[in-house]
Amino acid sequence: MLLFPDMIMSEAVETYPSLIPVINRFGIRLGLGNRSVSEICSLYNLDTDFLLTVVNTFLNEEYFPEKKLQSFHTSLIIDYLNKTNEYYLRNLLPNIERHLKFFVLHSPEGNPTLQLIADYFGSFKSELLARIESDKTQGGASIPAGEDSLEELLADLKRLIITHLAGNYDDNLCYAVIFGIHSLEKDIKQNNRIRYRILHPCEEAGT
Repeated sequence: MLLFPDMIMSEAVETYPSLIPVINRFGIRLGLGNRSVSEICSLYNLDTDFLLTVVNTFLNEEYFPEKKLQSFHTSLIIDYLNKTNEYYLRNLLPNIERHLKFFVLHSPEGNPTLQLIADYFGSFKSELLARIESDKTQGGASIPAGEDSLEELLADLKRLIITHLAGNYDDNLCYAVIFGIHSLEKDIKQNNRIRYRILHPCEEAGT
């Protein structure tokens, strides 16, 4: 599935609700009407090609037009990544924290696995906040070397819950924590494709 300029934006969002937070980073809010993608972009004064490239990158993991992305000015990509960081701070991170808090509160006391899960999440949060602060000081997006530790921490946290959770606990609250972690893990993975494969080369080239 790919979006094109003449497609109705509301129909695409109905089919793929995961697009809601992505288009929200461009300032697009729900109440889309029957406008096409290009009409929505015109309404919000957005670059249609850039929005479609980002959205299609999220929709289809096999879709990644590096040459197309490299044709956009670096400031566009940096602005998008900064808005992504704001979304993490304002939405995804608090959502996981809220579910994790209720998960712990509504579980019997004395479960050491729950404290280990909370500590793991605390480590992830600290590293994410440090990454975001580094992005700010470096003017947009820091480029850590090697494997991305944020992806690894989230994968380890999810694995810890799924494999080693013990004792009595609320299943629904547990699922909410896992789904929140999975959403953030997927979002970070998708944005790292832009961060590492596009922004880094553009910065090195001075574009």
